Amino acid sequence: MTAASAQPRAPVAVTRSLEQAVPPVFRPLLRAYVLGYISSTTPRLLTLLLITLSLRRTNIDEKPVDAFLPSLVRILRGGLELQRFSTFCAALAGGSTLLQAHSIAKINCTDSIILVEIGTIEVRILLITIQLARCMSTFIAAWFSLRLLQSKKSEAFIDHVSEATPTGAPLRPIQFAGRTMDLTLFAVTRAVDVIVGELWAQRKSRRAAAGQWTMIEKLASTLTDSSIFASSCALIMWAWVYTPDRLPPSYNKWIKSAAAVDQRLLTALRRVRFGEIKYGLETGQAHVLQGMCKDYNLPLDYGDPVKSIPYPCEIVHMGVGKSCEKHALSRWVRSFLWAFSTYLPLNLILTLRTPSKKRFRHALESSARSSAFLGTFIAVYYYGICLARTRIGPRILGTSIPRRQQIDSGICIGSGCAFCGWSVLIEAAGRRKELGLFVAPRALATLFPRRYVLENQWRETLAFAISTAVVFTCVAERPERVRGVFGKLLRKVLTT
Repeated sequence: MTAASAQPRAPVAVTRSLEQAVPPVFRPLLRAYVLGYISSTTPRLLTLLLITLSLRRTNIDEKPVDAFLPSLVRILRGGLELQRFSTFCAALAGGSTLLQAHSIAKINCTDSIILVEIGTIEVRILLITIQLARCMSTFIAAWFSLRLLQSKKSEAFIDHVSEATPTGAPLRPIQFAGRTMDLTLFAVTRAVDVIVGELWAQRKSRRAAAGQWTMIEKLASTLTDSSIFASSCALIMWAWVYTPDRLPPSYNKWIKSAAAVDQRLLTALRRVRFGEIKYGLETGQAHVLQGMCKDYNLPLDYGDPVKSIPYPCEIVHMGVGKSCEKHALSRWVRSFLWAFSTYLPLNLILTLRTPSKKRFRHALESSARSSAFLGTFIAVYYYGICLARTRIGPRILGTSIPRRQQIDSGICIGSGCAFCGWSVLIEAAGRRKELGLFVAPRALATLFPRRYVLENQWRETLAFAISTAVVFTCVAERPERVRGVFGKLLRKVLTT
């Protein structure tokens, strides 16, 4: 082996030697803490760096630039606080493995004497007992680790209400729960994926052995991940238009950047749905879209719901022209270029670890495919809206004013939501799996309030603890059942 080929492995060897110095039972705790710290601080550090570089280029203000070092220290120090994600990860993984080691050791010590004389049934009972001990250990660790995160107060989850008293009306703080909802829904999604996947695998095994595995069942297996992604995206895009507060702020902002839509158009769509704008009736809402008409050099009458029934698709096209097909194509091109400029640098950075022509070509192909997927997603979303508004919807439902109102108050958006997610078929099968499991928790979040009364927090904690116990137990018993990159990462973290 040459010196050049051995050099990249040096950091790995150092890391392994440091880990060897830690007792095996404490290694999951250490790995989880380091991973949690890196994952929680890295996005903040990148954001700080980008903001600082942007301010230096524009020379807007020198004070934020001068505050870079204090902000850096605050981010690095904040990740070490007790009620942070890093401590949560350590408490979850470390607590689970430590409790498991203690419980299983007691079981083995108790039963080791009689193992020689027991039969198959007794061995199975012993294995079930060990599995239950492992499951309960994870349940306890998950419960208390999530409670640790939930104990940190946030101003976003505190309302101040006035309370009438003889001496005045002071403000009384009311604390709400929901800070950890995204984390809980992620755990629930993974647990459901594990359980359903195992049940389906057993069904497949039985029916294949009996020669009864049909083409429909095979097709269902193939399209499962795509179906999860498509249905999840339908919920997410619907919420993004009508109830954006049900999405995480960062995710909402990313969709807004990718969709590149005029906010006045979204405002009009919401007002049509909730009855503030009605075709053929003067409700004083013409100004909402007339500003857009002026900016895109369109007749002002296009934005008047009394004179334009329905709003012309040209407003939706935002200056591209009358053709819905031309607008969809332009959306695809713009979205492809926007995504490619993001994906390619990231993929090229990953190739720097072991650069080669093959890896460089793979980075180009992967970036192009992912960009084509995102471009198709956005183009199909917009074209699905146009299909419902002008191509298909009026032919089926009719062209009367009530029907036009019905189409624009939800059917058109529902059409775009229903079609856009199937663009994931462009991606490779492995990528579809990751994307489906990524968006499913966010889709579930649109069905639950992001804030709820504190008295009901135990329900969320219980759901998280049960789900985590299912996933961790499966990692120990059937590791291949926990799919994707998360499964591989979890197996690496929990290995003692």
